[in-house]
Amino acid sequence: MNLAANLPVLVWTLDYASVLIFALTGALVASRQQLDLVGFIFMAAMTAVGGGTLRDLILNRDLVFWVARPSMIMVATLAAFVVFWTAHLMESRYRVLLWLDALALAIAVPAGVAVALASGVSPLIVVIMGVITGTFGGLMRDVVGNEVPLGLKAGELYLTAAFGGAVMAVLLVWLGLGRGEALLGCGVTTFSLRAGSLIWGWKLPGYRPRPPRTRG
Repeated sequence: MNLAANLPVLVWTLDYASVLIFALTGALVASRQQLDLVGFIFMAAMTAVGGGTLRDLILNRDLVFWVARPSMIMVATLAAFVVFWTAHLMESRYRVLLWLDALALAIAVPAGVAVALASGVSPLIVVIMGVITGTFGGLMRDVVGNEVPLGLKAGELYLTAAFGGAVMAVLLVWLGLGRGEALLGCGVTTFSLRAGSLIWGWKLPGYRPRPPRTRG
């Protein structure tokens, strides 16, 4: 498969896939809070488009992606309906949420990187846009749903996974690989880091407070 030739289709697919899977996670949080169907739709749509909306506003794109393609909201609504009628069948909704969120992160970060690369911004901004696209919708979901934000949970590789994936994409482009291959490397890196944190407890050292020094 020639990823370079199929790059527009790949980016389009990443957008829709990230919307679908993030919407499922938003609806799962709604189920944990026992919201009604409208609440499910709100949580699903907010989670699905939150990160991409902030990205597009910062990059000053002509239209925010879901305004240009309203079918994105329909995809999120469909996800909300599915979870509303099936959530009770899941033995551990939180475990499903964690893995769906990991998959969504690994799709949304490359989607954000792809848009930033197409906008011609600097590598630093490409990394920031990848992280924002991958994490901001989930952050909004958890805050509104009164959950501890996964992106800010101690002992979790979440923001670090998004950052690592975005940096990998920039590095691969700098090494001369095509954008399609760079986006693939971005997604694999992001998911691997997040999955390693969930399965094996991978984490970076956290801050440990120390008593202030006293001058003798």
